[in-house]
Amino acid sequence: MDEKRSFWVRVELLTELACRTPLLACNGCLEQTGLLNYPAAVTLLMDLNEIRGGRLDVIAEEAEHQELSRELTAMADRGGRATRGVSTFQRFSIDTNESLRFEPCEDSLPSPTGAEGLDDDVFKERGTEGEIVTIRNRLQGKVAEMENFAGHLEEIFLTVEENFGRQEQHLEQHYNDVLQTLSQRYDERAAGLEEEKKGKLEALYKQLLACGREMDASKELIETAQEVYRSQDKRLFLKAVMPTIKRIEEFVKEEVDLTLSTSLEFNTPLADLSDVKTMMDSINVVPAPSAPVINPQMPNSASQTSLRVCWSLFSDDTVEYYELYYRPVLEDTPADSACAPHVSKINIKETHCTVTDLLPNAQYELWVTATNTTGISPASEKALYVTVPSPPVIKQRECTSCREAALIRWESGNPNPVDSYTVELSEMGTDGTDSGTTESIVAVPSCQCLIQLQTGRRYLISVRAVNIGGPSDRSEVITVSTTGTFFYLLEDTAHPCLSISEDGFTIFYGDEELPISAMALDDNNTFTRCVAVLGDLIPVRGRHYWEVEVDDGTEFRIGVASEDTERNSYLGANNTSWCMRHILTPSRHKYEFLHNGWSPDLRITVNPVRIGVALDYERGTLSFFNVDLEQHLHTFHCHFRNYVHPCFGLDNPGALTVHNDIEAPEYTFI
Repeated sequence: MDEKRSFWVRVELLTELACRTPLLACNGCLEQTGLLNYPAAVTLLMDLNEIRGGRLDVIAEEAEHQELSRELTAMADRGGRATRGVSTFQRFSIDTNESLRFEPCEDSLPSPTGAEGLDDDVFKERGTEGEIVTIRNRLQGKVAEMENFAGHLEEIFLTVEENFGRQEQHLEQHYNDVLQTLSQRYDERAAGLEEEKKGKLEALYKQLLACGREMDASKELIETAQEVYRSQDKRLFLKAVMPTIKRIEEFVKEEVDLTLSTSLEFNTPLADLSDVKTMMDSINVVPAPSAPVINPQMPNSASQTSLRVCWSLFSDDTVEYYELYYRPVLEDTPADSACAPHVSKINIKETHCTVTDLLPNAQYELWVTATNTTGISPASEKALYVTVPSPPVIKQRECTSCREAALIRWESGNPNPVDSYTVELSEMGTDGTDSGTTESIVAVPSCQCLIQLQTGRRYLISVRAVNIGGPSDRSEVITVSTTGTFFYLLEDTAHPCLSISEDGFTIFYGDEELPISAMALDDNNTFTRCVAVLGDLIPVRGRHYWEVEVDDGTEFRIGVASEDTERNSYLGANNTSWCMRHILTPSRHKYEFLHNGWSPDLRITVNPVRIGVALDYERGTLSFFNVDLEQHLHTFHCHFRNYVHPCFGLDNPGALTVHNDIEAPEYTFI
């Protein structure tokens, strides 16, 4: 036993390593855990790694080779002792339909401890099937978590890459704009300097010409004065000297402008680069983003208290963070009213978010905005998301079953739209425990489902409601047996004089009189003339059997009736009902087998206390038996075009009890 416990401790250690890394299948890990000596461990590791999508064929072959070498060495050391019988163990694999398949391995190597059948004993002792399912579910859960985390990282990577690309394009565009603006400013400044230079040169040239004229005039005047001064003719001197002096005086009186007509300095005003500065500053200032687009709700994106929301941008906007707004949608409450629900807000950086702490079974209105350093975008259009529905409630009193099938009915009670329902069933073992194998019937459109089952079994059945957000939690589990036909009495069809017991299988007809007001019923589903009640419909075309326990002093009617049988008529008096009737006369007990008001002339000598009713849809027969004597009483032969209800009536005060979910005796369907 210590060896077995040690084996499973090592298996669990290796399984935990398998959940953490796909690289565990190496000889080093096997040697560390001590499982290299166990062929079953190698096989288990192979199947675990197949679940994760890997293959360990090579490692398994190496391990088997090393094991074989050890065995041969040990056999040689023992001096050729008789070879031990090869033990067999069972290898398991998981099919695509997730069911377990065991295959005997005839060529498995013997256990190193020498105990034959060790692997079989270990599997049987530890509950192999349950352990394998547990390990498989745990591995699948971890794989799903890793896949979700990888998807989340991929979305973040793509978001960062897109934002970086947009920022890089934005920076390059601004760089080109700044260079173009500076080039324009340079050209404008060079053209201005050229014009200023040309103006200065023209002014200086004009001043130079004026100065030259003045110098020529002075030179001419000086030469004239010298000629007058050198003249020897006194008379000519006196004649010419006065005009010359007058000209000299006039020339002296004229002021010569010796200042430069233009400045030698060039005008160098500061260049107006404000727009360039604005552009440089705008490198880190991006335009406000446009409105995001919130995506419709994805399937299976919700739980009872959370929603996973995604959105996207169609432009090259740069976004620092998003603001997600949400509020519950309450019925009959306008969105703009004063009592509108409170709006909650979440800041996130990715284009997806999981909103938690929500109301179960509720609808939510969501919208999102994008924000960067420049401003906030307009809000997206509002989207409607829903949390998963509440668990349905199985109406056990309206569920029926027989040897081949069960009709399950439930109610949703869910204000949100439910797309479909899923019925889950698992077979109960002989010890009353769940077998662990669950079968699901999906996409059930209404609140009832007819399930085909195997005969003589017990099943655990539950229901889930499904909408686009995902499946609800499981409803309360009910137990269904396929030993025989099982049904409840329909209280809404019962005559007002009838009372039905709490367990729903005994009817009472009291001797007290009811007021006329209680008898005047407008319900077309209730018997008004015959004191009777219907059992639930039996919608399976097979064989059905139940028994009725009566008293000698009770007048009764038992049999079957169509769903549309007249409620103001007696059972057996029309063509939609077939029944056995007991009448008390002063001389004897009279029994009639009525259909459409007619009965064959039969006499029953022993009053039956427990009557068996056998309905066979396929053969079109309805038979009655005295259960205590195993005596056949009568059989109706009729082709039942429609499904029928069991029916029970009392013609005088008394009681009768229905016994169903019992196996039909062999003599009933001979």
